[in-house]
Amino acid sequence: MIDPDNRSKGLVWILYGLTVVIMFCRHRLKPIWISNVTQVPAIVGLFSEGFDSVYPDALKDSRRTFDHISLVRQIMLNHRHMFGVGHEAEFDEKSFIIKNAYTGGSNNLLKSWDEVAKHRNDQVNNFCSERLDYNRGDDFIQIAKLDFFNLQRYIIRVVPIKSLAMILNNIILVILQSILLPIYYWFKSDTSTMDLKPGR
Repeated sequence: MIDPDNRSKGLVWILYGLTVVIMFCRHRLKPIWISNVTQVPAIVGLFSEGFDSVYPDALKDSRRTFDHISLVRQIMLNHRHMFGVGHEAEFDEKSFIIKNAYTGGSNNLLKSWDEVAKHRNDQVNNFCSERLDYNRGDDFIQIAKLDFFNLQRYIIRVVPIKSLAMILNNIILVILQSILLPIYYWFKSDTSTMDLKPGR
């Protein structure tokens, strides 16, 4: 949650975007799946804009795939406590809406429609207001994929120009680390690399 006085100051890409970029690079630029749980239209829209294969997508019709269903089932089965959703909450597998979501210790995060940050695109705001019951405390759970081309578009569109050099340096460092560290540990005789090379 960003303080209203500090919104529109480029903090979103640091809190969300930079984290995702680093995860993607540590995964050696292989596609990764990302989830988002929120009732805030501004975040629903940001997620819909930023990634591919988003479901549910507030900006365009999207198809619910087997990957989406498999991932969301695992999240709701094993990780709902991580984002404060209690066992009393119901999950609608068709719409990907968690009904009565604020029952697992996240009560203080519940906001009314008037309190949530709106998106600049009214299509997103209408999408949320028509589907979520803010009095009951509903959340969307969105699933999306991030790949290399999607990352390029994200950096060009979202990252401030003055921060491009910094983030590119971080990307290069993370990539080099993922390449060089395994080589270093391979030749380090007192370090085990599991089945490939037992430690001495």
